[in-house]
Formats: sequence, C-alpha cells, structure tokens
Amino acid sequence: MFDSIRNHKKYLMGFLMILIIPSFVLFGIEGYTRFNESGQPVATVDGKEITKAEWDQAHQQESQRLREAMPTLDSRLLDSEGARYATLERLVRQRLLSAAASKLNLYTSDARLARDLQQNEAIAALRKSDGSLDVEAYRQLVSRQGMTPEMFEARVRADLSQRQVSQGILGSGFAPTALASVSLNAFFERREVRVARFAAGDFAAQVKPVDADLETFYNANQALFQAPEQAEIEYLVLDAAALQGSVALNEADVRAYYDQNASRLSGTEERRARHILLTVPAGASATDKDAVRQRAEALLAQVRAKPASFAEVAKAQSQDPGSATNGGDLDYFGRGAMVKPFEDVVFALKKDAISDLVETEFGFHIIQLTDIKAPPVRSFEAMRAEIEADLKKQQAQKLFAEAADTFSNLVYEQPDTLKPAADRLKLQIRKATVQRQPQTGVNGVLANERLLGALFDTESLDKKRNTEAIDVGSGQLVSARVINHTAAHTRPLAEVREEVRKRLVATRSAELARAEGEKQLQAAKSGTDAKGLGAATVVSRENAQGLAQPVLTAALSANPKALPAWVGVDLGDQGYAVVKVEKVLQRDVRPAQALSQEVQQYSQWWASAENEAYVETLKERFKVRILVPEPAAAAPAR
Repeated sequence: MFDSIRNHKKYLMGFLMILIIPSFVLFGIEGYTRFNESGQPVATVDGKEITKAEWDQAHQQESQRLREAMPTLDSRLLDSEGARYATLERLVRQRLLSAAASKLNLYTSDARLARDLQQNEAIAALRKSDGSLDVEAYRQLVSRQGMTPEMFEARVRADLSQRQVSQGILGSGFAPTALASVSLNAFFERREVRVARFAAGDFAAQVKPVDADLETFYNANQALFQAPEQAEIEYLVLDAAALQGSVALNEADVRAYYDQNASRLSGTEERRARHILLTVPAGASATDKDAVRQRAEALLAQVRAKPASFAEVAKAQSQDPGSATNGGDLDYFGRGAMVKPFEDVVFALKKDAISDLVETEFGFHIIQLTDIKAPPVRSFEAMRAEIEADLKKQQAQKLFAEAADTFSNLVYEQPDTLKPAADRLKLQIRKATVQRQPQTGVNGVLANERLLGALFDTESLDKKRNTEAIDVGSGQLVSARVINHTAAHTRPLAEVREEVRKRLVATRSAELARAEGEKQLQAAKSGTDAKGLGAATVVSRENAQGLAQPVLTAALSANPKALPAWVGVDLGDQGYAVVKVEKVLQRDVRPAQALSQEVQQYSQWWASAENEAYVETLKERFKVRILVPEPAAAAPAR
C-alpha cells in the first residue's frame, strides 16, 4: 500500500490540491483554525500563554501518576471540573515560580541535580547488584510519565530551581512562644455543649408519596436518573510480560550467561582500607596547598619505608576526625560509598599495597588497602532460576519490540477488524463495556485515559475503526474498536421508579427534619430548651466526641460573649442539629515537650502563610491571569 503511494505521489499531491483549494475558497482559513482550539490560552504568566492543550496534558499526566500511586482512587474525583481547575492552578504556580527563578538567577548545578537524583527512591531501586544504574529500566520508568531521561532530568532541575524561590521564606519562619501560645490556645479551646439531633430517617414514615409525586420529582430531577454514555468494545493487548512466559531457553545460552556473569550476580565486592588525610582549607592559596602536599609526601615516604607503622602514623597525623583515633581504619565499604577519586584508587590496589597521594575535595589522602571481601561465587544450579528469569525477560523485551511494529501496522492497515493482528501474533480478542471516563474499581488498560479518549473519538464511534496502537506503559500496547455505542440518556420512569421513590422520601424527610429543628431552635432562643437535647459534652478540635464536622464547627464558632449560645446546623440529607453552647473552657496545660512541638508546627504554618503572601506578590509582579472561570463548589447532596 505504501509503495503505491510513493510511486504515484505526484498525482496524489495534485489531487489533494484540487480538494484543498476550493475548501479555502468556500470556508476560508478561519474554518481550519477552529481545529486548533486546543491552542487557545487558558492563563498567562509573565506575558507567556498557557494553552488548553498544555492544561489537558498536565492533567492527564497528573491523573496518571495518582492512579499509579493509588490504584483504588475513584477516577471520577480526578475527572471533575474542580480537579481539572486545581491542575491549572498548580500549572500556573509552576510557571510563576519558573519565571521568578529565572529573573532571580536561581540556578541548579549539575552536582545538586546528581545529588537529588541519587536520593530518589524510585531511581535507587533500579540499581544493579554492582551498584550501577539499570539504564534501560530508568528509561522505562520515565517513559511511563511521557518523558525521555533528558526531559525528566530537565524537569527535576527546574523543580529544584523553583524551590529556591520559596526556600528563604519557608526555611526562616519563626514565631515567639508567647504569640504561638495565644493562637494555639484559642484554636484548641474547649466548649461544653449539648446537641439535639433531628435525623431525616426519623421522619421517613411521615412521607407517603403517590404516583403523581413520583412523576413530578422525576421530571424535575432527570439529571439524577441518567444512564451514562458507554461503548461495547473488543480489544487486543500485546504484553511483554505475557511474551516472557512463551520464551524457551537454550541450555547452552543459560550456561554461557552464568560463565560471563557469575561474579557480578554473586554479590558486591567490599574492601577495607586505612587512610591518612591532610586537609586543605577552603580558599587556600597555591603556596599553602603546596605546603600540605609536601607534608603528605613526607608521610607517604615514611609509611612506605615502614608499612607496619601506617596505623600509628595515621593516629598521630591524620586530620580525619572520624577515623584517626582508629588508626585511619574505614572498615568495609562497597562502590559508591566514597568520593570517586578515592574509590577508584581503593578498588585498583592490591591487598596491603599503599597508594600514591590521592587528591579529593577534602585534601590529600594516603591509602593502604588492608582486606578484600569478595562474596563466594554461587554455583550454576543455585543461580539457574535467577539467570533463566533474567534471560527470559531480555528475550521477551526483544520479542515485544519486534512484535510492536507488526501489531501497530496490522491494526492500522486493516482498520475494520482486530482479527489479523490477533491471528498473526496469537493474541486473544477480549470484550468489555467501557464509559468515557475511567470507572471506580477498573484498573489496567481499560482505565487508560488515552485509550478511552481514542475509543470515544468521532472516528471510532461513527466508523467503528480500530484505534491506533496505544502504549499504556508497563510494556503493553493496546488497540480497540467500538462494536456498539449507547449515548447518555435519561432512563424511563418505569425503570427507575423505586430509585425515584427513595430519593423523594429522603428529600422530604430531610425537609421535615429541618423544619422541626428550626422550630425547636426558635423556641430555645425564646427561652424554652429545645426538645431532645443530649447530655453535656466537652468538645474541641482535638476531641470531637463523635460530633459531625459541621456540628463541631458550628459549636466552636458560636459567639462566646452571650452564653448560652444557640446554633442550628443544616446537615442536608442527614437532617438537622440544634447546638447549645453552655461553657467556654480553657485548654489543658500542655507538657513542655508537647508545647515545643506545637510551637514548631505553628512556626511552619506561619512560614507557609508568609510564603503564600509572597507568591501573591509574585502573581502581581509577573501579571498572572487565569482566563477560565473557577467552577462553582458542588452543592451538598439533598
């Protein structure tokens, strides 16, 4: 097919021009620019736009990271308008800090970047037994976030630079104990309260809806009874892990792999050394540094003339406070534990040998290698299972790479069926029903946003064509096609009658509970205690005594200057509560250690508040504007 296109490309180009030019004449260029709506700005920072496409990409990446970190997370929370707007706010803040870091010349050095990457637990887990990084595993790790290693490291460097914008404020937050105690005592103040609860369920028996009531409620609340848009699909998964199970190994290959890698796979060699360190002060002149070098050379000649005296000389002359008292002994250590110039010399020495002078950032070292502890080489039989698993993984990755091209080409070239790809690669065609957004409890490829987006694209829905081969991470490629599509629709009353009845009863029960609660509240404010008040209970932010959060907040927010204070709390579907605040009690005296910890926490809160104020000034300075409206907060369910 592609050869035919190449052979006739001159005619094809002419044909396309015939199609395209009249389109411009009839519809104008504007008609084509509408396809670039994803390029419309949604925010500006320092005169630079953030486009809708960038916002969408940031939200997709953030959602993917959260799903991987918390597989049981309800996907609907991530796809809400509030969650999307929060992503935009974080993206704006990121661009703001980036602009500030650039203008303030806050730069992250290579050494700082390397130190941060070394401390990254996810990357540390990719180290091989010899201490080196598994580069391929590292590439796969960052590719699941849609990045190359270079892109990932650039992002980490940018993050570190951006942190410097706020570090000065966050790291210097301070609050005097007296001031912190005033605020903390007010925040953790205790109150003696009595609560009367009017539960919606207690009024349910009074609600007896008739058919007309059900129909009226149904017509007024049809959005509550929507059947979601969904599609019946069939799909194929090319899985590297599944290919691993089909790999057959040759005995000779397994044996050869053992012979070549037995030492490495048996464990990490460790070495023990002594050293004498003469330090060079920071900023020392060339003359001073040369003087230290001459002293070190004299000590080197001394210990080479009498190697048995090394420990004694180290104890008397070494300026390393950690090892000098032990005769310069550093105990056993493996690769990666010491600075590189020191390590390179140690692992090149023979046992009992003494090195030449070794210069590091700490000064001049003289090193004596005292022992080598190499792990015993494990037998072939002991390592067979590990070697076979390693070889199968390698071969499966190779097979996956070879099969991926075939998979991608077949699902594209024969877009109306997955069978050719399934037959060629011996894959099983699976079936499922999916919705436009990932559903709670659904994991794996069917929760992948890119796949679902492709399935609910117009091309897939109208023409029932295969999606492209989509990389969903973890060594998996997937393609799918829609068999049947059902648009979102309101379910008929006959189907949802019982659900309508339950919702109507719940709504009216809550209304009755609220009416009774408000009646009792007014009576109490007129001088008569509300019915059903419970026993007096002392509550605080530290100990809610089982009170619902809205009730606790109302109790602690009531005006303490006119006691008793009465407050009503609407609990939505749960009913209503009347709160009587009878006493205000001081906080218990805190132990000194606990108070110290609280003051420290308060100082951190204060620093965070100061930092937020600083960020607000940066927003003004760099003219931050969010161009899309903030979604309204969801109303409480009734």
